[in-house]
Amino acid sequence: MSAGAVLAALTGMAPVDAAECPRKDALGTSRILNVDAKATPRVGLKSFPQTLALADREIVLTFDDGPHPPTTSKVLAALAQECVRATFFLIGLHASEHPEMVKRIAREGHTIGHHTFSHPFMARIPFDKAKSEIDRGIAADEMALHGTSTTTPSTPFFRFPYFEATQAELDLLQSRGIVVFGADLWASDWNEMTPEQELRLVTERLAASGKGIILFHDPKARTAAIMPAFLRYLKDNGFRVVHVVAAGTSQKSADAR
Repeated sequence: MSAGAVLAALTGMAPVDAAECPRKDALGTSRILNVDAKATPRVGLKSFPQTLALADREIVLTFDDGPHPPTTSKVLAALAQECVRATFFLIGLHASEHPEMVKRIAREGHTIGHHTFSHPFMARIPFDKAKSEIDRGIAADEMALHGTSTTTPSTPFFRFPYFEATQAELDLLQSRGIVVFGADLWASDWNEMTPEQELRLVTERLAASGKGIILFHDPKARTAAIMPAFLRYLKDNGFRVVHVVAAGTSQKSADAR
């Protein structure tokens, strides 16, 4: 058994068949990590004391606030070029406006998580309104993805806007078996900067941390612009991309979404 296979067995990761990627020099997706809400209800060191069980130089790519077709399509093209899979935390309102883009994200093998309906500061609104934001966001994403409005997410992954949450909101999601994602490092692409500045910032942070869940925003033009160069940086510097899916999700079923 190879070292990679041993690590996969120990960590619940499954290796991805390299034959799935037609470009031999592509970065590729090295592993699939099944994330179980019971074992890891909250992950991301920027917000919580624990994160995903990643080996050194392993990263998880995540994108918030989409879909936004002009830029999301560019991000998807860059990911496809390198045979990389990521997780997109969608705003329900945007998903309801662009259902075909939601379907495309899933069709291309990426994981769809949830990011409320309208992106409020969740710690600053009453609990009943916060619960409604969670449920409406999930329902809108599911409607766009599957044509069925349900508050039970097909992939139970959620990220709070601005990473703000109350304990009651965290407890609610845990009781529903939904993993709350924070992040381990940020691209800080909500700040005004050039694409070159963003690329330098995120690569410097990644070089310092060595691994982790990275937060980008696919509606940001500067992020879409740097994605090809960032993915080549990962390849050239020995980083490996891990694709997160819900526990119990096989790759075949993920591909069929």
